[in-house]
Parts: sequence; C-alpha cells; structure tokens
Amino acid sequence: MKLVLLTTIALLLTTALIIINFWLPQTYPDMEKLSPYECGFDPIGTARLPFSLRFFLVAILFLLFDLEIALLLPTPWAINSTAPLQTLLWTTLLISLLTLGLIYEWLQGGLEWAE
Repeated sequence: MKLVLLTTIALLLTTALIIINFWLPQTYPDMEKLSPYECGFDPIGTARLPFSLRFFLVAILFLLFDLEIALLLPTPWAINSTAPLQTLLWTTLLISLLTLGLIYEWLQGGLEWAE
C-alpha cells in the first residue's frame, strides 16, 4: 500500500513539475538568439581558423596541475599510514617534478600568451 502511495505521489509531482516547466518560461527570441553562432564569433568568413598552439599548451598545463591536486588530496590521510616517510617522499617528488616542469616551461616562454 505504501509503495503505491509513494509511486503515485512521485508521478504526480513529476507531472506537475513538467507542466510547470512548459507553462512558466517566457521566451522572447531576438536576432542574437536566433542566429546559428552564439559563441561570440562573427559568422562572416571561414570557419576553419586555426587555434594558437599556446592555447592548447595552457589548457594542458591547467589539466596537469588540476590532476596534481587530485593526486595530492589524500596526502593528509596517507601520512597517518604505517610508512609516513614514504608518503612524504613521494609527495615531495611529485611536487618537485611538477615545479621543475613549470620552471622549464616558463623559461622556454611557453606561458607567454602574446605571439
């Protein structure tokens, strides 16, 4: 009996939310919304403009340091393990390797945005 009641309430609530979703929004389309290009680029000219390689380099660096945060997140819990010195060694090695890579990239001019 309870299952039937809960299923009925869930279906009624879902139906009510779907009806409200179609009923409430007030859309006023303008020329910008109706145009096929909503990304800020002018639709005049060729669509095959090359991206700068530096853009991809900065994106990869961002992903690399984002991955570093994900790898270092469990470090405080790992220090409480049976081998905390090994954890500190691997953490220091990872941070040192990433820092050396960042310094190398900086000295090579890979972080300069202007071409």
